[in-house]
Amino acid sequence: MASFDVVSEVDWQEVDNAINQAKKEIEGRYDFKGSKSSIEWDKKTLGLTGDDEYKMQAMKDIIQTKLHRRGLDIKAFKFEKVEPVGGQLLRQKITIQQGIEREAARDILKLIKDSKLKVQAQIMDDKIRVTSKSLDELQATMGLVKQGGFPIPLQFNNMRS
Repeated sequence: MASFDVVSEVDWQEVDNAINQAKKEIEGRYDFKGSKSSIEWDKKTLGLTGDDEYKMQAMKDIIQTKLHRRGLDIKAFKFEKVEPVGGQLLRQKITIQQGIEREAARDILKLIKDSKLKVQAQIMDDKIRVTSKSLDELQATMGLVKQGGFPIPLQFNNMRS
């Protein structure tokens, strides 16, 4: 039986590289001289701290550009609402989504089962395993899932024949 896994993963090394590049750009920009703007990263979430709305939006744009240039899908990063913090500072939290959540997994499973392809799909922790006797059916399933328009980035790995 041939199989593959549908996963939603982020390359942590690329995230680290993109954040370091963004920090360097912010340090070197003239409009950030003397500001208290910063980027904090604790391996699961990002935190942006800025003096005003302009600097917050500029930092968000810089981060998104750096992430995109490093080949990371922006859909994996959930930007939360900008909140005021003491001392006239603003803070925004960015959550990095790793793995497929139950709701999204059910939606993907429903799409695969409604397609009437001769495949079996099952949820395994934070991924979905799809198996079939035919490689063509598996490739058709990959195409179907890619065009599903899900709000999370999806990758296919662990292909076995």
